[in-house]
Amino acid sequence: MIVEFARPDEGTAPLTWGQRAIWDAILHTEPDDHYFNFERVVKVPGDRTVPEVLAAVRALVERHGSLRTRLGARREPYQRLERAGRLPVTFGAPPATRFDYEREWPLRVGLTTDGDRVTHVTLLFCHLAADGAGAEVAVRDLRMLLLGRPPAAPAPRALDLARWQRGEEGRRVATAAAAHWEREHRRIPATMFPAPAEGSDPPIWRALLRSPALDLAVRSIAAAHGASTSTVLLAAVAELAGRHTGQEISSVLPIVSNRFRRDTMAVVSTLAMEGLFTQEVGRPFAETLRAAGPAALRAYRSAYHDPADRGRIVEAESARRGERVHPHCCFNDLRFADPGPAAGDPAAIEKALGETTLTWPLSQDRLDCRFCVHVTTEGVSLTADTRYLSKPDIERYLLDLESLLVETAIG
Repeated sequence: MIVEFARPDEGTAPLTWGQRAIWDAILHTEPDDHYFNFERVVKVPGDRTVPEVLAAVRALVERHGSLRTRLGARREPYQRLERAGRLPVTFGAPPATRFDYEREWPLRVGLTTDGDRVTHVTLLFCHLAADGAGAEVAVRDLRMLLLGRPPAAPAPRALDLARWQRGEEGRRVATAAAAHWEREHRRIPATMFPAPAEGSDPPIWRALLRSPALDLAVRSIAAAHGASTSTVLLAAVAELAGRHTGQEISSVLPIVSNRFRRDTMAVVSTLAMEGLFTQEVGRPFAETLRAAGPAALRAYRSAYHDPADRGRIVEAESARRGERVHPHCCFNDLRFADPGPAAGDPAAIEKALGETTLTWPLSQDRLDCRFCVHVTTEGVSLTADTRYLSKPDIERYLLDLESLLVETAIG
């Protein structure tokens, strides 16, 4: 099946800051860059036929320019918004293989049917076109289109955001963020994981910890300290990363949505970027949490930055030290809603430890990070390069994370 789309707008612009950041990560991860693909499944309301659903998909692609935008070139990348095109649609799940960024549209669509009725639409996104929050905007609009209620307000465009970022106001924002990166780079370790070893085959592995006890403990700690659960987890992840590597200062790159401004809230694009969070290691965790709140806010503000500024700062600091400076340590809270603080019963938290499980859902050859913690509704996972953190150490780290949080919660 083919969806033919056409709109009057077209044009080119530099990549946005977020697009540039994810493009750099893609280049470092090829040929395993399918890692960055992600999907959303939309339940179709009522009895919609295939032509009706294809019409809604066409309207979605026409509405959001990023879904009809391709990479202009690999060596000197820019974005190219197309006026018209033909989008293939499959029955069943679309293929999860890597995208052809210059030739392929950054969205794959698959339909699930029951007789003449379409029951679900699967959207597979290229990360150059959207991040998790941007995909949710697209999903919301597709639901409205399927209901016959198209959004009234025009959709903001990544093309215009890129031009704003190059302008005077964008440069002011970027300069403020760069000051944080420059200041913190003077004090962070060169890297959190400096000692390579032989590693496994393949070298990249992910462990997933499902721990009701950890969830209860995090909410209880958040209630006791007036913090968000995300800040509690970020502080705990940074503390244990420092302990495991013997660092006095831990530096972690939290992935931040960057949807705090009115002009970025509803854009379908990749805005999520790394901020820089630093924390002293070895203090009592309650004391660590008091400092973590302000440090997290500074880190979140630093995430809306120009990657060119960050690259300049990294190169200058690396030259000053005579070694490459990069934390290679990420934290990504992928939950769309913080469950919020809630006082916990210590006995219930301890009892829940019996429900903990740990599995290994992913392995691959390349990744643009040595250590990345993901928080989802499923649990807490750690994806790491076993040349820097062995599989037994990955497992021990996650169980230590659970222990730290449970022990803090129950006193």
